[in-house]
Amino acid sequence: QVQVVESGGGLVQPGGSLRLSCAVSGIILSRVAMAWYRRAPGNTRELVATTTSGGTTNYADSVKGRFTISRDNAKNTAYLQMNSLKPEDTAAYYCNVHRTYWGRGTQVTVSS
Repeated sequence: QVQVVESGGGLVQPGGSLRLSCAVSGIILSRVAMAWYRRAPGNTRELVATTTSGGTTNYADSVKGRFTISRDNAKNTAYLQMNSLKPEDTAAYYCNVHRTYWGRGTQVTVSS
């Protein structure tokens, strides 16, 4: 059984940083693609960043240069480093693994 658990969200001031974690069990993360999505209240789900099993990464234009997706294969965990956060980054962030498995999300709020 595959389990996906996000953590690391919280309240941060504009310009601040957070690192989200996505701990995965039941599947070898290094062998599959994974992605981070987000959903703000009243909005549709937005693809934030992706990484293939080969390490190719892609980012939404809205986060390019500020967010970095990565993974630690030894820990079977993926990360989303978020810098220079803006109020419009406020959303629930979700990890998707192998285009199939989802976590319950972690809330990020950017506010002064």
